[in-house]
Amino acid sequence: MPETDREFAGSIPENYDRYLVPLIFESFAQDIAQRVAALSPRTVLETAAGSGVVTRALAPRLSPDASYVVTDLNQPMLDYAAMRQAADNRISWRKADALALPFEDAAFDLVCCQFGVMFFPDRQSGYREAKRVLKPGGHFLFNVWDRIEENVFANDVTNALAELFPGDPPRFLARTPHGYHDPALIQSELEKAGFSSVAIETRAGQSRAPSPRHPAVAYCQGTPLRNEIEARDADKLEAATNHAASRIANRHGNGEVAAKIQAHVIVAVA
Repeated sequence: MPETDREFAGSIPENYDRYLVPLIFESFAQDIAQRVAALSPRTVLETAAGSGVVTRALAPRLSPDASYVVTDLNQPMLDYAAMRQAADNRISWRKADALALPFEDAAFDLVCCQFGVMFFPDRQSGYREAKRVLKPGGHFLFNVWDRIEENVFANDVTNALAELFPGDPPRFLARTPHGYHDPALIQSELEKAGFSSVAIETRAGQSRAPSPRHPAVAYCQGTPLRNEIEARDADKLEAATNHAASRIANRHGNGEVAAKIQAHVIVAVA
């Protein structure tokens, strides 16, 4: 995985939260929060927290005496998440690498991670670390996107950029966010990391936006796809965004647009 696939800096965190979170992340964050709350954990670790959409959904559902540690490897994203979160003395914020967690063994009842493990350069290390910091019988709850063809706007944008850059198409979305979608592989890697029970559920939904430009900006300017576009031509970001918006409009109309999104939700027991 190129280093730029994990680079969320500059205006990306704000665009990510403004455009991408309501487009594809909000409903899955509510789902994760509901599942976590049903397990009634007292000590929770969130890894790869991004701009804090799960944190905002989960914090109100935890008990008053819970401890909630929110981490991300990317300091600009973590700073943005903390800025968006209401004051809460149960929450602590810490920059941390999910592959080398700075916590003691058996420190948490539950570890959660929304759409983050696809960015781990070594998933086995990430899974082993999650298991290490979990108490026996604790839960590791996370989700990953299904293949890009099941996530229509992401696929539309990828195809549009392939038209604009035919000799070297930007493939970030297919390669990383949608590149880890085989349930058998996920289960196998978790079992190799020592998890005793793995349940995987595929969950489909609808991605909605007020205009075709919204998903185009979300993906082209709110993810590391921006880095790929600008690496090919620093002056073409707006043209690339407009081309993606045009392709979405051609397929889905010029007003409010909607399309399928699909992900796998995984619960593993330590």
